[in-house]
Amino acid sequence: MKILYKYIIIKYFSTFFAMILLFIPIGILVDVSEKIDKFKEFDVPFDEIINYYLDFIWYFGNTLYPLFVFLSVIWFTSKIANNSEIIAILSSGISFNRYLRPFMIAASFIAFIAFYSGMFIVPEKNKSYNEFSYKYLKKGKKSRETSKIYKQVEENDFVYVSSYNPTRELAYDFSYEHFKENNLEYKISARNIRWIEEDSIYRLTDYFKRSFNADKQFIESKKILDTIFSFKINELSSVNYMAETQNFFELNMFINQEKESGSQLINNHLLVRHKRWSLPLSTFILTLLAVSASSFKRREGMGLNLAFGIITAFTFVFFDKFFSVMVSKSGLSPFLGAWIPNFIFLFLAIYFLKYAKK
Repeated sequence: MKILYKYIIIKYFSTFFAMILLFIPIGILVDVSEKIDKFKEFDVPFDEIINYYLDFIWYFGNTLYPLFVFLSVIWFTSKIANNSEIIAILSSGISFNRYLRPFMIAASFIAFIAFYSGMFIVPEKNKSYNEFSYKYLKKGKKSRETSKIYKQVEENDFVYVSSYNPTRELAYDFSYEHFKENNLEYKISARNIRWIEEDSIYRLTDYFKRSFNADKQFIESKKILDTIFSFKINELSSVNYMAETQNFFELNMFINQEKESGSQLINNHLLVRHKRWSLPLSTFILTLLAVSASSFKRREGMGLNLAFGIITAFTFVFFDKFFSVMVSKSGLSPFLGAWIPNFIFLFLAIYFLKYAKK
């Protein structure tokens, strides 16, 4: 039994990593062919291109790893089924459930790797990957700039800016309102506000402050004012990928901040958190489905199983993207958006498992 377990686990790992080594270079070549003109146009340094593709490997692998899992299991299971090895294993008195165990053991290791990298490694890679894209590939575009942001940054403090540019850490038409017992105590306005990293201060241009005390008003103004605020400059950013750049601990704090500030992108951020859990768990579902669907020798040979594997794997990726779009565009629950693909394929896996046990 130990020999069988070791054989299946080694086959699982070797085929999975072979799939990664096969698909990632293809993904890189396709991406290079699409972006090479922009690399030349913007004169991107070669070392930054190399770093970009090192980050791209993690981004691409994290996006398509369910496909790698399913295809790898379909491939080697179909191969041993075609050689009648599975028939021999089951004929020796081993139940299908016991035959499944080494697959699930191997899937546990893959799921743990996916979970850890998704929580701690991929977010950092996503950050540098997106920063490169906006720095070199989207020059002159305002797709990263957000507009009309109104946020609650403290229990009694509210901030408004007409637009914010994360690249320059600069916001326009800034206003800061502080309330005391539901009454406006003071309001600060400025033509723009900019974060000065080296001094850890905010610089306000055309600063104007109006304070209220009983029936009196006090006015203060300056051309330039350097000051500090309790909020962070990135709290003014509403770009979609912000949650994707946060690790496990940062993401939870970020979501709490976004909830308190009434962010319009809160569902997108919650979706990211749910998918950090749903994608690793999909490893078990896709493994169960792949083993159940490909464990028997067919007249058509391996070709039918491989065709089924390719179609099913890409369908899973399609569902994952489709329901993610539904969350942001139609108000679908982030929980459902992340877990519906798993639920659908779990039902499929149970159906094929019952068929396989007959």
